[in-house]
Amino acid sequence: MIDPPEPALTGALGPPEAGTPARLPVPAGLGRLLVLAVVFVCAACGLVYELELVALATYLVGDSVTQASVVLSVMVFAMGVGALLAKRLRCRAAVGFGVVEAGLALVGGCSAMALYACFAWFGQTRAALVGFSLTIGMLIGAEVPLLMTLIQRVRRQDAGGAVADLFAADYVGALVGGLAFPFLLLPALGQLTGALVTGAVNATAGGALVLWLFRRDLTVRTRRCLLTVNILVLVLLALGVLLATPFERAARRAVYGSPARVAVQTGVQEVVMTGGAERGRKGSGRPLELYLDGRLRVSADTESRYHEALVHPAMADRPRARVLVLGGGDGLAVREILRYPAVRAVTVVELDPGIVQLARTDPGLSRLNRHSLGDPRVRVTAADAFDWLRRQARRDRPPARYDVIVCDLPGPFLTASTKLYSHEFYGLAARLLADGGRLVVDAEPPAARTYWTVDATVRSVGLTTVPYRLPGHYGGFVLAARHRPRFGLAPDTPPLSALTADELQAGRRGAARTRMTGLPVSTLMHPRYQD
Repeated sequence: MIDPPEPALTGALGPPEAGTPARLPVPAGLGRLLVLAVVFVCAACGLVYELELVALATYLVGDSVTQASVVLSVMVFAMGVGALLAKRLRCRAAVGFGVVEAGLALVGGCSAMALYACFAWFGQTRAALVGFSLTIGMLIGAEVPLLMTLIQRVRRQDAGGAVADLFAADYVGALVGGLAFPFLLLPALGQLTGALVTGAVNATAGGALVLWLFRRDLTVRTRRCLLTVNILVLVLLALGVLLATPFERAARRAVYGSPARVAVQTGVQEVVMTGGAERGRKGSGRPLELYLDGRLRVSADTESRYHEALVHPAMADRPRARVLVLGGGDGLAVREILRYPAVRAVTVVELDPGIVQLARTDPGLSRLNRHSLGDPRVRVTAADAFDWLRRQARRDRPPARYDVIVCDLPGPFLTASTKLYSHEFYGLAARLLADGGRLVVDAEPPAARTYWTVDATVRSVGLTTVPYRLPGHYGGFVLAARHRPRFGLAPDTPPLSALTADELQAGRRGAARTRMTGLPVSTLMHPRYQD
């Protein structure tokens, strides 16, 4: 997207030769329309590059607010620098624009692949993210004075009219690019191929404008050089498209340490599974590991300890007939819940139906969860947990009450998930608790302050909490009820494979020794987990 130029730029729309009309192969009116059409296409491509960098950086690093702030602030700064540097090219605006668009197409088209390569093989992306943001921003900014000069050479008009026409086309193109990225490019082509195809469109539009519409401004040698450069860029981008699939396989192997047995983009997130296959199949002999957007969420070697600690303390008291699971689309928490004969109904609210489908059909994952999502007592709803709770609270008739609510959700340190750890979220969940009901939360924090902020936020809705941790578990849990809940394992707890009552009590005492008090409550309008 092209930001409005500084007043100094709009006051001097072109070099001295700008007053000389361009020798066009079409009437001036049609030529002006073609220039504005290219502005539209380039603006759409530029915004796709920006969104691609934000999306990929968020996927690889997390914290979408920080990544968006870094990319957008650096790019806007670089656009100003690029606009100033391009002033020297206005004497040869057509050539300058052709070179800028070829460079932008190549750098922007390859940026996603290069960023992913830095993450996969070097383990860091921040330097590459800033470098690509600077380069792409400078090239986008360089379009401003060059396009102003070209549009004035087609047909002279007052400065205000030229600015209005140029930026009208630019902003409409940005709208189309902004909508095409999430609704067309990302689901249909994916991040890598989508960026490469965008680069090809960018190169084609810029090259066609210069090499055809303004070809009489170029010498024969210049035309040949620009044509060669554009063909080379398109060949490199096409080669990138052809190599995108093997590149992704190699990068995934570098990231995950073994071949990906399942790799799908569900529309909500990227899901990768390694290992856990039947004997004789690819990935056999290794324990199953499930990654969501590049983060390990399930490991068959350790998941039983985690899910037993999450579920069984909340099931230690009665009643247990109705259970609500928020998240947990992998079916592993449900597996533990169904081990209690008293359970009559389990409602699972999972945002990503793709995870649920894999949990039901993938041989490795369904074997690990013991086909729990196929149990007739289980009902799965595909919905955002916050929105689902809000709809239940707004129903005309009283909402259903649950004896146990299990929050098996992404950690609060992910920006998109902070609302699921807010005062408002826990307030809605508490309204669905039956008399004597219990709520358990997987806080999964990277730091003690975050963990105790979760505890403070749960207590802010009138619940009494019992925080507990497990040795070797990087996060912690919070058990809550209207009155102090019983903590431990019930006498009728089914046999556990990775957890003992003594460990639970030790975890409770260990958490109590690290308690932090006086922490502010996290709300929708003021999330505290990023502080």
